[in-house]
Formats: sequence, structure tokens, C-alpha cells
Amino acid sequence: MPHLASAIEVAGLHKTFRSRFGTYAVLQDVSLDIAEGEFVSLVGPSGSGKSTLLNMLAGLEHPQQGVVRILGAPQVYPAPVAYMQQKDLLLPWRTLWDNILLGPEIRSKAERGRLHDEAAALVQAFHLDGFTDAYPAQLSGGMRQRAALIRTLLCEQPILLLDEPFSGVDALTRGHLQQYLLEMWRQYRKTVVLVTHDVEEALLLSDRVLVLSARPGRLIGEFPMTLPRPARAQSPETLRLKTRIVEMLDSDEA
Repeated sequence: MPHLASAIEVAGLHKTFRSRFGTYAVLQDVSLDIAEGEFVSLVGPSGSGKSTLLNMLAGLEHPQQGVVRILGAPQVYPAPVAYMQQKDLLLPWRTLWDNILLGPEIRSKAERGRLHDEAAALVQAFHLDGFTDAYPAQLSGGMRQRAALIRTLLCEQPILLLDEPFSGVDALTRGHLQQYLLEMWRQYRKTVVLVTHDVEEALLLSDRVLVLSARPGRLIGEFPMTLPRPARAQSPETLRLKTRIVEMLDSDEA
């Protein structure tokens, strides 16, 4: 199997924050390497620094120590990433169509026009045709999340950072959104970094699952997924890994 180039390299990362109660460490000596086109999930308890790590990959925050390299270059802002945070962040005064084309529109009117056909195809693939003129308040939570995923993809960046993108929807809708995400990844082969509290979601979607400890976050586990995705849902191996990761997290928090 050919060696894939690194999309994300993190080495010796430390991050601390100051509050009125003093200084506290959020991430401690975190190192990882994510290949181009790889789908990696980060799991860990609340406060373990998962969102902070994504912010640093996006260039929104900087480490006190350590190195972050994106596509072989030192971390910069704006980084060549598309970042979908926990809330869909759709603009309430814009229609679904205008929301998903916000990124291209910011770049230029020509970009918006160039991506018209691709946007229309994604809207149809995500079963949102017929709702392009609707405003966010008129859409269900699942529809809003689908629109946010399309908007993220239309940013045309090689790396997608997804921070708990399905946390606010019901279980059935979450399953559908997971399938949409996988289909999108298979088609475009972006590098995906998914932060989730759901260990099962991480195991079902990812090429690798990385486990962070309680604060300060340290990398305490790495689990490559070798079974094909359709088969792993019913596999005893997946259940065994889920049990192992949950026990690892419970033990670390104790």
C-alpha cells in the first residue's frame, strides 16, 4: 500500500488557558499524524480539549508549545480547512440556498456562479430540493444540519473539521446524517477530522479512532478500523472495541 502524504501533523502540542482562577492546561504533549483522505475521529470526555484542538488546526488558536502543520506547511490563518462547529450557524435572514453558497459568495460572485450546478446536485443528493427558498426557522434540525454539511463542502477545502455536527438531532436523523457524511467523504475523499462524544459513531464512520484523556487532554489510545463500514456495524470486534474505549475513558476519569 503506497504511503499517503500527511494532511495534518501535530507534534508536542501544549495549550493552556488563563481564567480569574488561574492558569490551567487543556492539552498536554499531543502528537498525531493524519494522512490525506483519511477519516479520523477524536473521542474523549468533556473538557478534554477536543474542540480546542480543532480550533488550533483551523488556525483560530495557537499552542504555547509544539508544532501544527497543515498540508506540510506551518499553521496559518485562514488554514486550508472547512470547519463545521456544533451549531449549524445558518444565517436566519438568508434562505437555505443563500446559506449554502455563503462561502463561494464571500470569495466572489464568479465563485458563486461556478458552484451553482454542484450546489444544486448536493441539494438533491441530500434530499433538500424543494426547500431552497426556505429560511432556517422553517427547516427541521436534520435539514439544517444537512444544509450546514453542504455549505462546509462547498468551501472547497481539502480538510473538513467537524465538531459534534450531529449532537442536536434525534437518533434516527443522526443515522441518516452519518450516511450522508460517509457518502460525501467517499465521493470527494476529503480529509475528515470528526469530534464526537459517541464512541459507536466514531467506530462506525472512521478509518481510525483517537482517544483523548480527561483534561489536560493527552492521546491515550489509537484504534485503526480494518473492517469495511457496512460489515462493522454488526461485528463483535466493533462491540469489543467500543467496550474497550468506554472502559479506557471511565478509568481515565476515575
